[in-house]
Amino acid sequence: MNVGTTIIKSRHSVRKYKPDTVEEKVIRDVLECARHAPTAMNLQPWLIGVIRDRELLGKIAGLTDHGKFIAEASVCFAVFGEKRTKYYLEDCCAATENLILGLWAYGVGSCWVAGEKKAYAEDVRKLLRVPDTYTLVSLVPAGYPADISIQKKKNPDGVTFFDTYGEI
Repeated sequence: MNVGTTIIKSRHSVRKYKPDTVEEKVIRDVLECARHAPTAMNLQPWLIGVIRDRELLGKIAGLTDHGKFIAEASVCFAVFGEKRTKYYLEDCCAATENLILGLWAYGVGSCWVAGEKKAYAEDVRKLLRVPDTYTLVSLVPAGYPADISIQKKKNPDGVTFFDTYGEI
């Protein structure tokens, strides 16, 4: 086993956070992780907001349907994609995953909260004053875990196949 795969396999969604602040150096480093995500044609169509203001976190939480815990996070990253680029969704999802894995490498828990296709996406964009050439792809509230409950993953045989699916 190596460090990279250990980080990936141990990561899980965290929705309860300690009141501790996520340090600036951690935030800067995980933004670098996101920036280094794979991107079609190297367009890098993302814009990533870092929200730490308690009132703003509460407003974002209030807009979501399944992200009320955002209000208690130390920080929330808002990943936006440039709508005019063909693969903004794929690229921004890759950046979101890099961000989440970078956070976990520092022991900072997070949870991917959907943005794309959600009714509140436009309201979040307007609240954060992001230009309308961008659309919200994901919200990533983060903080040091207060509680860890790990959900079981499916058995590898149930979600993988080699060469072709099923029997001939």
